[in-house]
Amino acid sequence: MDLSYTAEEEDFRVRLRAWLADVLPGLPPKPSPDDWPGRRAYDLGWQRMLYDAGYAGLHWPVDAGGRGATPTQHLIFLEETEKAGAPYVGANFVGLLHAGPTVAAEGSAEQRARWLPPVLRGQEVWCQGFSEPDAGSDLAALRTRAHRDGDHYVVSGSKVWTSHAEVADWCELLVRTDVKAPKHLGISWLAMPMDAPGITVRPLRTLAGSAEFAEVFLDEVRVPVANRVGAENDGWRVTMVTLSFERGTAFVGEVVACRRVLGELAGEARKNGRWDDVPLRRRLGRLNAEFRALWRLTQWNVSESERTGGVPGVGGSVFKLRYSQARQELYDAAAEVLGPEALDLGRPWTVDRLSSLSYTIAAGTSQIQRNIVAERILGLPKGR
Repeated sequence: MDLSYTAEEEDFRVRLRAWLADVLPGLPPKPSPDDWPGRRAYDLGWQRMLYDAGYAGLHWPVDAGGRGATPTQHLIFLEETEKAGAPYVGANFVGLLHAGPTVAAEGSAEQRARWLPPVLRGQEVWCQGFSEPDAGSDLAALRTRAHRDGDHYVVSGSKVWTSHAEVADWCELLVRTDVKAPKHLGISWLAMPMDAPGITVRPLRTLAGSAEFAEVFLDEVRVPVANRVGAENDGWRVTMVTLSFERGTAFVGEVVACRRVLGELAGEARKNGRWDDVPLRRRLGRLNAEFRALWRLTQWNVSESERTGGVPGVGGSVFKLRYSQARQELYDAAAEVLGPEALDLGRPWTVDRLSSLSYTIAAGTSQIQRNIVAERILGLPKGR
């Protein structure tokens, strides 16, 4: 593991900081959390600014429209944009962090040319159609069917927790194309246009009051065979590529944000008198060590990614497992700092505390991550 930065990487950091300092003061106000068309427009506008400045798809391969930057440069980008308070990818996150990198790694030349430039230019939004009501953690048990009809698949079924489906142009969709094959071997990965006939989107309101997820119902939706990424029935392998990106660097900016929140919590505790509580100070100190260690683990994963060609490995599961728990512990500590005010949804950190409950479920449950670590890293036998 190499935790040092080269002169070129430090120069990249300096130039990025200067650009952020120049453009961020001119951004328009953020739209209301409930205004999803407005949020889509805001997020796509920021993505276009990144594209025009040469920062879009920074770590994507050059032949996929990116800059071919190293994973370390990408890490610096995520670190500096978070520190500067730049907009998060928002509605663009599936396209930029999951679907786009998957198409870049597994798609044909035609697919890369069709789908990647609009993602990078801030023209199209993707959503993720993986989870189903009866196949959440056991993703391979999905039952959404796709049968071949000439040059199209005809898809019927339903998906749940479909991120940003209400404003998406495309959906990375997992379907069962062979019902007789073992469950891991009969799945295909499709890109489904969200304006196709037969699609019904029903937003889901979360505990925090937001509605970034949705149920999606598919009634004989026709998807061109040309929209399949990878071979038919090879979707499980392609999905593992997608999930490696989702668990690899997708949470990097959030680690930086958690370290910032931790400092703010310490400041709040000093103001409201909670700093005199020795167990609380000890708790905040342990969390500081926790997030410093997670940042080092992130650097290790990035270093490993550089060595193996850019696709994150199973180390992302180690990171995701611990980060999910640490984030929940951070916002539990926030509630302790705030005291009774932790019940006020208008206070900082209270909504974040509610959303943190989902992190041990989203992007693969902690139970699934433990299985991955046990079987693929520790070499333990599969459970029965």
